[in-house]
Amino acid sequence: MSYLDSLRLPDDIKELSYEELERVAEDVRRRIIDTCSKTGGHLAPSLGVVELTIALLKTFNAEHDRIIWDVGHQSYAYKILTDRKDRFCSLRQFKGLSGFNKISESSFDAFGVGHTSTSISAGLGMRLADEIVGRKRKIISVIGDGAMTAGMAFEALNNLGELDKDMIVVLNDNEMSISPNVGGFSHYLSSMMTSKFYTRVRKEIQHRLEEKPLGPRLLAIAKKMEEGMVGFFTPGILFEELGLRYIGPVQGHKTRDIVKALVNAKGQDGPVLIHVLTKKGKGYKPAEDNPSKFHGVASFNIETGESVKLAGAKSYTDIFGETLTEMAECNQRIVGISAAMKDGTGLNAFEAKFPDRVFDVGIAEQHAVTMASGMAVSGLKPFVAVYSTFMQRAYDQIIHDVALQNLPVVLCLDRGGLVGADGPTHHGAFDISFLRCVPNLTIMLPKDGYELVAMMKLAENLETPVALRYARGEAGNYTDIEQEKVIIGEPQIVNQGEEIAIVSVGHIFCEAYKAYQTLKDQGHNPTLINLRFLKPLNGKAVADALRGAKIVATVEEGSVKGGAGEEIQSILMDNSICTKVLKFGLPDSFIEHGDITSLRKIAGIDAESIVNRIKDNI
Repeated sequence: MSYLDSLRLPDDIKELSYEELERVAEDVRRRIIDTCSKTGGHLAPSLGVVELTIALLKTFNAEHDRIIWDVGHQSYAYKILTDRKDRFCSLRQFKGLSGFNKISESSFDAFGVGHTSTSISAGLGMRLADEIVGRKRKIISVIGDGAMTAGMAFEALNNLGELDKDMIVVLNDNEMSISPNVGGFSHYLSSMMTSKFYTRVRKEIQHRLEEKPLGPRLLAIAKKMEEGMVGFFTPGILFEELGLRYIGPVQGHKTRDIVKALVNAKGQDGPVLIHVLTKKGKGYKPAEDNPSKFHGVASFNIETGESVKLAGAKSYTDIFGETLTEMAECNQRIVGISAAMKDGTGLNAFEAKFPDRVFDVGIAEQHAVTMASGMAVSGLKPFVAVYSTFMQRAYDQIIHDVALQNLPVVLCLDRGGLVGADGPTHHGAFDISFLRCVPNLTIMLPKDGYELVAMMKLAENLETPVALRYARGEAGNYTDIEQEKVIIGEPQIVNQGEEIAIVSVGHIFCEAYKAYQTLKDQGHNPTLINLRFLKPLNGKAVADALRGAKIVATVEEGSVKGGAGEEIQSILMDNSICTKVLKFGLPDSFIEHGDITSLRKIAGIDAESIVNRIKDNI
């Protein structure tokens, strides 16, 4: 039994010595590495906050006080050290623990997360609610791992400083971007200026000076002198100007130092920001050496750090990156834009060849889309590669800055559809529904790698907005189907059949095609349509292909509400075709995390479910 297993968590953390807490940190890191090597997960960020997590649990009552983690992939140590140690091995598995914080999973999880930069806003909301209902507790928002690059975090900081509410913000700086400012005197100065004694003296001087004729002027001079000292020796002047007391930088892997800073912050009346410097991947050398690679990993060999995932066909993301690079060789107008996800969206391949034509804006999807609009109006051809779930944040910019001005921006929605282990915060479930209603937008949905390449080349030559939606994982390869030329707005009629028709939308063709083959084997002759486009769409061609069908099944891996199935239903009605339509898609609920096979079965969009439901309705 490990030392960790002998503890009553999280209560025992408060009673342990700092030497004993070092043993806890070692055990926690070992458990995170061992579990992620099997399940995959966000390894490097979680390894970097082990001591910070221990310090938080030593200083605060995690079940009463509210500890709000911003990007939840920092919270693996928190899961282990609260009430999920024995279940941690099920991380990101079907019916197991979520890879993110989830209020339905544990009373220790103060707020559900998945997208970044929400913690300060949520924390301030909790603080204001506590004042209204008369509840006494501490609110601590832990933000980091790039989340401070998003505008929402600064909006919240500005509001927090203006309202001057009692709240603690912990900035986990794991990029070491301000490391030159770290030093003994800086740490001493910050610790001294936030101690109870200094705070009491500061308030007493302020009170006395306010009563004097020249008091306000002297107070202003004193504040400038104090800010000058803090700003000269530390990077805290920005936060001080926003109205937050600044503590730091604090060495993020010395629990004693972090606890001291947290205790000092706990004694303040207003908003405090603690700047903690951590090393991403701390305690596992491969992750320390390459934190980007180990930010989010599939299963891997602990000894070597190498992925154990079996080699397979190329993914849509790989094909996208390779194709964009090839296109850029012949077209100097092409640029790539990412929101802190160059590796995840395949733009790293493009960047390797054209480093001056790739722009990573940080976690700022709104800015990425509007910046692309500025590039487009100035003659460039921007491809904005963002995960479908994160593109939701830029919806206003898509409408107002791209579509309204009819600019040639290509929105590349990676991970459209179910993504598996990352779960409901990351499934690309809503993109088809929220894009269908946007004017001027061409919506392309490839079924395989061949069509992705063809559609990228079509998008390159359009001088109007394009949304290109493709899935996570391996791209299909249908060698027994003729690869017809892709023409804008035209569906592919794979087979013109009789009473049953299946209309497939995008990559879910893999399940629709299996269902089609099963029905054929059972003696039916179904029509099979690969839609390819949602806008524009040759409705007459679709209607003509479906006119004789008694049952039309539409299959998509996106929300059935507002999805492509409703578009097909409208086309049938507009053409006076009265037939039964079965819409297969993601239900009006949030789909949990797990393997794709299980999730498709739950949603009823796997081949077996499609066949059974069609046969039930024949």
